[in-house]
Amino acid sequence: MAKNAAEVIAFAKANKILFYDFRFTDIKGAWHHVSYHVDSVGEDTLKGLPFDGSSIPAWQPIDKSDMQLIPDPTTIFLDPFTADPTLVVFCDVWDIYKNQPYEKCPRSIAKKAVQYLQSSGIGDTVYFGPENEFFIFDGLKVRDAINIQYYELESSEGIWNSHTEMPGSINTGHRPGTKGGYFPVAPVDSQVDLRADIVKTLHKIGMETFVVHHEVAQAQGEIGVKFGTLIEAADNVQKLKYVVKNVAHKWGKTATFMPKPLYGDNGNGMHCHQSIWKDGKNLFAGNGYQGLSDIALHYTGGVLKHGKTVAAWTNASTNSYKRLLPGFEAPAILAYSAQNRSACARIPFVSGEKAKRVEFRFPDSSANPYLAFSAMLMAGLDGIQNKIDPGPPREEDLFELTLDEIREKGIQQMPHTLREAVEHMLAGKEIFKKGNVFTEEFIQTYKAYKFETEIWPWEGRPHPFEFLTTYSC
Repeated sequence: MAKNAAEVIAFAKANKILFYDFRFTDIKGAWHHVSYHVDSVGEDTLKGLPFDGSSIPAWQPIDKSDMQLIPDPTTIFLDPFTADPTLVVFCDVWDIYKNQPYEKCPRSIAKKAVQYLQSSGIGDTVYFGPENEFFIFDGLKVRDAINIQYYELESSEGIWNSHTEMPGSINTGHRPGTKGGYFPVAPVDSQVDLRADIVKTLHKIGMETFVVHHEVAQAQGEIGVKFGTLIEAADNVQKLKYVVKNVAHKWGKTATFMPKPLYGDNGNGMHCHQSIWKDGKNLFAGNGYQGLSDIALHYTGGVLKHGKTVAAWTNASTNSYKRLLPGFEAPAILAYSAQNRSACARIPFVSGEKAKRVEFRFPDSSANPYLAFSAMLMAGLDGIQNKIDPGPPREEDLFELTLDEIREKGIQQMPHTLREAVEHMLAGKEIFKKGNVFTEEFIQTYKAYKFETEIWPWEGRPHPFEFLTTYSC
């Protein structure tokens, strides 16, 4: 919509913008923003805006807190939720002390990953097509105290409400049930109009969508968003999350992209379709397995070989590993196959060379999209550079294999905990440091942040289930 600061100003005037909203992403993947009245913004303002980097988790110390937001003119869109006309602008972060893009800014890291791809000579563009699943619940209650660990989710679609009196209404009995939510029509699918509202809002801000449907779990949905370059795709994940959460809020409900909020039902994934292009040609198309090229197979080999290392970025929460269990369409076995959804890497059936791609099914939306996409790209490039063989395809239902069978076949699995993933990442960090994409300082910061905010707090808390198994020991 705009190519430079002058065009941003002109767009703002033409659309009678009252506020600019400058947004950036932290290490965890959360969006932050600061607003300016239109009268206080000129072309010089858009060259850089000051903010306090010490107030963002795991960023700057208090004695070196001054940082700059660098607006990206190509990213503007009108906020569909604010009362006053507001123009949203994505920003990168600039380190004024080193006079360079901030090495802890996820969007800047993603840009370096793309630059590394281009400098390698392998390709000039990488496309990502993430599929972000989500739940829309009627409410959440949670309590975390020294003597209590408790949460309770509510949904009119929940099978647990089959016997519930509905105030001011009747209990219709139309519910998807556990694992029964894939493609039912209304009234079993109770969120048709809500998802339609989400889609209309996405189109208002310039996003293209295709498939829109209820997902397998109760209260779960998915909206397909058109693929884009690595940066575009990561930006779109941020916009999708923002729209889904705010539309749900408008409807008096609450949306979450949490990987595994419901015990015993399917979780939320972020399946990532990927391909590398050069000079307008899809390098993943070829004459190999399922029409893939050697480059595509080696890329797949790299991601699978480094899967336990990549997991620290792609499955970035303690909750992620509750999703990666057999029986819930969440693959934990590092293998590839055609159309087989039990494999970590799937080759979708497509027509035409342009559509050839590999879908990695293990990531989830607790990941920071800029970091997750960059990590997968770096692992895939390592596979291409070192001609890593992905091994034979696995056509059988991998969910049916026993642990002994998995070991006998020599198949690697994803980590079982976030701690394990981060420790694998530290051991295999050199692939991420190529081209100075992920710096040593950032890797150590990420490690410390994950241990201090998630791993140790989670490990130290008793779980309610432990009282059933251990209280009478």
